[in-house]
Amino acid sequence: MNQPSGPLSGLRVIEFSGIGPGPHVAMLLADLGAEVVRVERPGTQVSNPVVERARHRLAVDLKSDQGRALCREAVAKADVLIEGFRPGVMERLGLGPEELLRLNPRLVYARMTGWGQDGTLSAAAGHDINYIAITGALSAIGKSGETATPPQNLVGDFGGGSMYCAFGIMAALYERERSGKGQVVDAAIVDGTTSLMSFFFGMRGSPFMTSERGQGMLSGAAHFYRCFTCADGKEISVGAIEPQFYAELLAKAGARADLAQGQMNTANWGEYTDQLTALFATKTQAEWCDLLEGSDACFAPVLDLDEARNHPHMKARGAYVEHDGEWHTAPAPRFSRTPGAVRSSADDGADVITRWKAGA
Repeated sequence: MNQPSGPLSGLRVIEFSGIGPGPHVAMLLADLGAEVVRVERPGTQVSNPVVERARHRLAVDLKSDQGRALCREAVAKADVLIEGFRPGVMERLGLGPEELLRLNPRLVYARMTGWGQDGTLSAAAGHDINYIAITGALSAIGKSGETATPPQNLVGDFGGGSMYCAFGIMAALYERERSGKGQVVDAAIVDGTTSLMSFFFGMRGSPFMTSERGQGMLSGAAHFYRCFTCADGKEISVGAIEPQFYAELLAKAGARADLAQGQMNTANWGEYTDQLTALFATKTQAEWCDLLEGSDACFAPVLDLDEARNHPHMKARGAYVEHDGEWHTAPAPRFSRTPGAVRSSADDGADVITRWKAGA
């Protein structure tokens, strides 16, 4: 494995393998230089080489005394532990926070779950769609009069889950610099998603920023903030909210002059949408890119993942990195002095723990 580099170089992390947001948290930390030992069941195969990159893999039978003892030895030298089991599982294994914080008082013990460590649903099974449903986020996504549309698992697992868990870990590490003590981070997807909805919660009652499905300015109801289908069946996005950007969109697209009036009058949105739908259907996506991309019209083509990787701006930013013959998403965010890097995984977790124990 390549030597770790980045602002988190020297940080030691134990990750108990799981699905969804937990591995993504570990990837974020590893990309920025943390040394992550991934504890997984014997025989486990890599299921996602992008999200599971930069790990020191360690096969452990957590039901055996020997396996649990090895985990305790690793945790004694670690800075962070990440686990995503249902509440009580780690306690039953003898690896709960109370025991491990006695063993290592500086440990940041991050618990990544959907419902949280307590509450009436904490013991129930669930997935992203359920967590964002109960928070009000899913209700806001989709078209009026139609069933809510799950936005992949971006809002719950990754937006409200792994990003808030990583933020919680870093906050706990910062506090540890003053107190010298670790603590438990209860990162629940329902909590993070609720936080993501703060803007809309605070704008309740606004006709423009409503979270009513298909009604608000940002939900696709406005003719100036939505996607349109082009002559070739591909799509484009426009987001010309500000008057000056809206004027540039209309001018460059060659829209009818009457669309310049009453932009924010919701009574016009349906008719204006119909007019722009007809207009944007007259040219291909590539033709609209030639006319609008790079201007202040707030425009971008709607691309699939392979198209995104090959877009000139994404290539200029280095948003995707080729490593060991495979394309990866690049580490984010970026740092001026201590950049992160994409690294390979290796089955050397036992060696890393041995080095930790030796103080190296």
